[in-house]
Amino acid sequence: MREILHLQVGQCGNQIGCNFWEVISEEHGISQNGEYEGDSELQLERINVYFNESSESRFVPRAVLVDLEPGTMDTIRSGKLGKLFNPNSFTFGENGAGNNWAKGYYTEGAELVDETMDVIRKEAEGCDCMQGFQIVHSLGGGTGSGMGTLLITKIREEYPDRMMCPYSIIPSPKVSNTVLEPYNATLSIHQLLDNSDEVMCIDNEALMNICFNTLKLKDPKFKDLNRLVSSVMSGITASLRFPGQLNSDLRKLAVNLVPFPRLHFFLIGYAPLTSINSTGYNSLSVSEITNQMFDPRNMMAACDPRHGKYLTASAIYRGRIAEKEVGDEIVKIQSKKSDNFIEWIPNNIKHTICDIPPKGEKISGTFLGNNTCIQEMFKRIGTNFSLMFKRKAFVHWYIDEGMDELEFTEAESNMNDIINEYQTYQEASLEDIFDQYYDDEEDQEYGNEEEEEEYEEEEEGEYEDEYERESGEEELSDDDEEYEEENIN
Repeated sequence: MREILHLQVGQCGNQIGCNFWEVISEEHGISQNGEYEGDSELQLERINVYFNESSESRFVPRAVLVDLEPGTMDTIRSGKLGKLFNPNSFTFGENGAGNNWAKGYYTEGAELVDETMDVIRKEAEGCDCMQGFQIVHSLGGGTGSGMGTLLITKIREEYPDRMMCPYSIIPSPKVSNTVLEPYNATLSIHQLLDNSDEVMCIDNEALMNICFNTLKLKDPKFKDLNRLVSSVMSGITASLRFPGQLNSDLRKLAVNLVPFPRLHFFLIGYAPLTSINSTGYNSLSVSEITNQMFDPRNMMAACDPRHGKYLTASAIYRGRIAEKEVGDEIVKIQSKKSDNFIEWIPNNIKHTICDIPPKGEKISGTFLGNNTCIQEMFKRIGTNFSLMFKRKAFVHWYIDEGMDELEFTEAESNMNDIINEYQTYQEASLEDIFDQYYDDEEDQEYGNEEEEEEYEEEEEGEYEDEYERESGEEELSDDDEEYEEENIN
């Protein structure tokens, strides 16, 4: 079985993570005590992806829960899911990270990381064939951003061939908890660029917009945001947890969505979006679900897909839906929004159908898009970062934890590079891609020619040495000449 190991880091990550486990436990018929109470064989067919069956026939989440302070862990243990998790899966510190990325990465987090890695190893050893990791964390705080990216780096070093799929909650000035968020987010993205394979971008600003404008909530709470995120996570993982035709594991998902290694940050859309009170009262057609999924107002990141172009996209439908009906709707969307798709990757929308719908809905859809407009999110973070960093505001808090100021500069530079890369591919034509391909081929051929010339020169030298030895014309060393003179005399 292709298992996935789930990590939830920091207060935000643990709250969303627990919501996720609550949702998928219900979908798989698992009670709060870990006992199976379902009524369908499909619920158990691939349950081992996220759950480990104990010797007592209890299903235990493949999860590691991490925080740098004990409060969140105490809340989870005493909550309704407290008996679901393995007690040995909790790792926590005592001092917290104080919303400081450097504390999470260099000091407080570094003290806890070895203990956490031991727990991760034990969970990994319990897997037959682990496909990878998913981690839920916030980029705005100290623990989720700092220790979250530290764990990602350590896991990448120890499991380099396993997939890494973070669900990253992106901070926003409109839903801000701390003034240090631009620093924390920029330093985190710097790490995610190099050490992750597919990043699900979930933006607090977009979540608030959805709550106000689509769900018509007058005073949205964090529990409303968490409910949205857990619904999206359930939709994305449906093809991993239940039988489906496409994207049945994390690697296949990446193969379909990541055309270039660094461009692995995804927009997420979901439909239908309904308030808690109206769930179960709305029934939408496949056409309406498809249009909602591609609607900018349903995107979980505060950037407009109409300002960029889709490199690739994937639509995950849930419910009893005809394959032909879905295929026809995807063709309609691609022809209707043809200007929003790049021309040099044909048929770049993939889709899959999972027969089991989420609770309270007959059908639903989750959308993943690799769109160049994601650079808007990076620009927003980068602008706020630059405003503070050019005055060196709050930098001393990071330096005091062992950071070098050069790391800020490197992170900012890496952020600017990824923005430029997205812009380059947005503006690229088919001819540009061909030119780039042939330039790379020529560089490779030129490199091969140089290697061949060096090889021929080495071979030629070896043949000359061999010829001299055979003909006896090899120059004698001083010691050899003295030896010959002594023998002659």
